[in-house]
Amino acid sequence: MNQIPLRVIPANDVLGALLALTDALEGKCAVFISPREINGEKVKVEGLTEFVDSNTALIVESSGSTGIPKRISISAKALIASAKATEEHFGTKGQWLLTLPINYIAGIQVLVRSILADVQPIVMNTAVPFTPEAFALSSTMLTADAKFTSVVPTQLVRLQQLASQDPFLVKLLQRFTAILVGGQATSPEVLSFFGERNINVVESYGMAETSGGCVYDGKALSGVDIKLDDGRVAIKGAMLANDVASEDGYLVTQDIGEIDDQGLLRILGRADRVMISGGLKMSLDQVEAVAGSVPGVVEVGATAVSSTEWGERVGIAYVGSPEVADFMAGAVFEQLGIAAKPIRVIRVDRLPRLSNGKTDLVSLRQLFSEGI
Repeated sequence: MNQIPLRVIPANDVLGALLALTDALEGKCAVFISPREINGEKVKVEGLTEFVDSNTALIVESSGSTGIPKRISISAKALIASAKATEEHFGTKGQWLLTLPINYIAGIQVLVRSILADVQPIVMNTAVPFTPEAFALSSTMLTADAKFTSVVPTQLVRLQQLASQDPFLVKLLQRFTAILVGGQATSPEVLSFFGERNINVVESYGMAETSGGCVYDGKALSGVDIKLDDGRVAIKGAMLANDVASEDGYLVTQDIGEIDDQGLLRILGRADRVMISGGLKMSLDQVEAVAGSVPGVVEVGATAVSSTEWGERVGIAYVGSPEVADFMAGAVFEQLGIAAKPIRVIRVDRLPRLSNGKTDLVSLRQLFSEGI
């Protein structure tokens, strides 16, 4: 197979990444976007070669929530298929506001969609913590009729907090054709807040192996086929990364899901996020969804805590009002049963996060390392 050069671009060089990705989509090179350079010092990247197979346009590193890195090779065809499916879903191209690091697939796809739309994206400084004030300022720079952005649930919560007391931010958010949110489950309470204000927040489901989001609000995008394989979500389509599908063309994920009568997909949780307490199985993602819907809870993370008697019990760390801990524990027990009843609830200033915005599950569990 033919070889093409691999360009390594630091995540803080957004313009360089745009130019390199433009060439990659045309088959001239492949791109790997490394973590940010600090004080101009290049990041040491090991395990990459100077040339790669020509069916590779992008190598993206995906750490997931456990922090274990893996590199995924994606073709130009897959990246384009993903971006085109998003365009078809919304019926327009438009201009994108970049709020996420570009060394992760969600940020990269903002650039790819911008390249194919031939519209310059507006770029926030992702080297500093996200603030809704900075988002508001950046959003005023969008000039296209169709405006889009992609955020993670933590950022959406920050926007909700300010929008609840700032009518001007609400008006800015209403101007977006769509605000994609993905990476983790989003609290129903948060989604309802934006829906009640006619702000189009769209839940996106996907991963690096699918070149980003491939299911919007439960509906598979054009060219995407979804089925369940022993309860796990299986995905087929032109947007799949290289060498991730089985012989039948499907990528079988680690996500447990269900498909309703209308064909809409609902993610129930990760297969590796299922604990067993007293012989009963419980999804920690479901625990988080219920706990996060309690008023006064801003962010929540659930983990399994070792228990001599029960094997495992639920531990919850949350950001929010101190008086809601008992209500949260009660809601989880009432809706999910005894296996989900938290044995410890810890209030924290912030949840441990990876650089891609996902909860750092390893650090979360260490908060409860003493066991019960």
